[in-house]
Amino acid sequence: MPKAKSALDLFHPAVREWFTSSFTSPTKAQEQGWPAIANGDWTLIFAPTGSGKTLTAFLWALDRLMFRPRPPKEERCRVLYLSPLKALAVDVERNLRAPLAGISNVARARGDAFTIPEIAIRTGDTPQSERAKFGRDPADILITTPESLYLMMTSNVRDMLRGVETVIIDEIHALVPNKRGAHMALSLERLT
Repeated sequence: MPKAKSALDLFHPAVREWFTSSFTSPTKAQEQGWPAIANGDWTLIFAPTGSGKTLTAFLWALDRLMFRPRPPKEERCRVLYLSPLKALAVDVERNLRAPLAGISNVARARGDAFTIPEIAIRTGDTPQSERAKFGRDPADILITTPESLYLMMTSNVRDMLRGVETVIIDEIHALVPNKRGAHMALSLERLT
């Protein structure tokens, strides 16, 4: 991969244009994190609240999901986001709407072909009808909790997670030092 002048140079032009029209500049976490993420490296983003960590993790995934061909159904779910809290999972899904809409609008204006990724949330509160839908027609992005991931990995739904390329673990410090962290590690090991 050629060396970029700015971390934003790594992104599709529509993503770059959306970002620069929405933000003054990338945060330090974004400038340092995006090259490693784009390179496929395991990356830990450690930065204060409000520094754009979640967008740092998600923007590269959105770039790939929106501007690469959609794979077959059984490999469609390519991004797995793990949250320690159900409420945070819902917030993240809601917060992804702005970049998805913004990038889509820019791409449409540029005449670029793109796909809007579908997002599914799976927690203990998810209705059975939504759970069944994911098994029939998986989303591109799955937002879930460690406990729900464990249950999925012990059911037929695990087959729909074979295409996962990116795992984003938010607030990892809240999970690692306890049983939930061990549970999560076991599920992630089964995912590979």
